Amino acid sequence: MNRTAKIERKTQETEIFLSLNLDGTGIAKLDYPIGFLRHMINTFAKHGLFDIELRASGDLCVDQHHLVEDTGITLGQAFSAALADKKGIRRVGSCLYPMDETLARAAVDLSGRPYLCFDCGISGIPLVSAEADGRPAPFQTDTIADFWQGFTGASACALHLDVLRGRSDHHKIEAVFKAAARALRAACEKDPRAADAIPSTKGCLPPPVYLA
Repeated sequence: MNRTAKIERKTQETEIFLSLNLDGTGIAKLDYPIGFLRHMINTFAKHGLFDIELRASGDLCVDQHHLVEDTGITLGQAFSAALADKKGIRRVGSCLYPMDETLARAAVDLSGRPYLCFDCGISGIPLVSAEADGRPAPFQTDTIADFWQGFTGASACALHLDVLRGRSDHHKIEAVFKAAARALRAACEKDPRAADAIPSTKGCLPPPVYLA
């Protein structure tokens, strides 16, 4: 059975299409207007071995919050749809990821109960870079928590993200995306010893209720 999903989300603030294959090879096809988050999603796909196709636009004339948060929601919806009843998965995963001076930790439970703990010490100071044509392209680092809040709500997982040490906001955010990808990869993996079992004493893992 293919564990894939295609999600389209359209509001008065954003328009997003996202395709996900949980059992991919890490291919990312991204048409995304925020350069830094595009880099993070590419990194997430590579380290999770998830194939992701993403096209998005939004009201960046306001700020980046709406598009970043809605991207997290859409990605979470795709995980929920691709996992279906979650039969046979390991359900939990974790990763301790070192990146130069930074050490990040991610732990996830695909429990059907959304909860985010985000303790990453991000300064909130924008990262300033440039697009290929030289236009300035600052990234609002405070939106990263909104991305993961949207993801946990829409995927109905419990997700703990911590930066244990670090200096660079770029490294902190990137290490968190890499750790989260590897933790989710482990949680989504099929357990050959329990291929036909729901990994819960309840007999079910409820779907998310937050899809707004």
